[in-house]
Amino acid sequence: MKKKLLEIEKKAMEELESLRDDSELEKFRVAYLGKKGLLTSFMKRLGDLSPSERPEFGKLANQIKGELYKRIEAVKKDIAAAETGKTNYFDVTLPGRVPARGNLHPITLIIQEVCRILGRMGFRVVEGPNVEKDYYNFEALNLPKDHPARDMQDTFYVSANIVLRTHTSPIQIRVMETQKPPVSIIASGKVYRRDSDVSHTPMFHQVEGLLVDQDVSFGDLKGTLIRFLHEMFGEDTKLRFRPSFFPFTEPSAEVDIQCVICGGKGCRTCSHTGWLEILGAGMVDPAVYGFVDYDPELYSGFAFGMGIERIAMLKYGIDDIQLFFRNDMRFLKQF
Repeated sequence: MKKKLLEIEKKAMEELESLRDDSELEKFRVAYLGKKGLLTSFMKRLGDLSPSERPEFGKLANQIKGELYKRIEAVKKDIAAAETGKTNYFDVTLPGRVPARGNLHPITLIIQEVCRILGRMGFRVVEGPNVEKDYYNFEALNLPKDHPARDMQDTFYVSANIVLRTHTSPIQIRVMETQKPPVSIIASGKVYRRDSDVSHTPMFHQVEGLLVDQDVSFGDLKGTLIRFLHEMFGEDTKLRFRPSFFPFTEPSAEVDIQCVICGGKGCRTCSHTGWLEILGAGMVDPAVYGFVDYDPELYSGFAFGMGIERIAMLKYGIDDIQLFFRNDMRFLKQF
């Protein structure tokens, strides 16, 4: 019986050397060490031996079993290492792969175009913090703590006096604090409001403009916006100015363009009015000058602001604002 056990061990070790994958290794384990395996069946026959022979042959059988398990684990590691080597193999003769080209996001394209058009008019691009003090976001823009217009902003509060900016207008205050007139700037960036539906998102983009100097009139504002909108949407685009209210401008106006979808005939996009609101504007309220130490008797100015997503949707004919955030390459490649 001892000779038979040693023959089983020798045969098993020889077979192990020829195994090359996990499936073959598992078949080997079942053949020798499974419930009906060769070595297992042999060990069940130890009961036929005399009491004096059992200890010697039982010890030998367990040693062979242990060695087989150790060798199986070693072969398993060798197979795994070989597979890793195949995975990491690099064929230098293969032709190169051309990486996919990215595209500028439509929001980026519109911001660049807005800044380019207004830059040619003499406006300088400035930036400011996304997390802003209540003072710059509201109070210095003629919105005291109890002002009802604060409810229009749907503000994200970080703390009692710190907010995520609801517009880029705080940048205008920061610039005027450090620069005497003339001032001509455009401020662009992300803004945040508690608003989310098919046409609104909690984070969106704005561009705001400010010009302060001596003898600036509403006619200057109107001429600037007409020139800007004609360059953005085409010379044939019809415009209209409507009276409105903003706490930091007086008088204030909203500017509409003729619907670019239906050409002014009336459609679902323009609620069958033929017009689309595009931006808000007005003459800087003299009360704002008090926060930046400007003399309202000497200086006057205008400000305007627009949502970039809205301009992009109108210019490119996009009907779902959520497309801007899905990163679908099929959508982005169109621009």
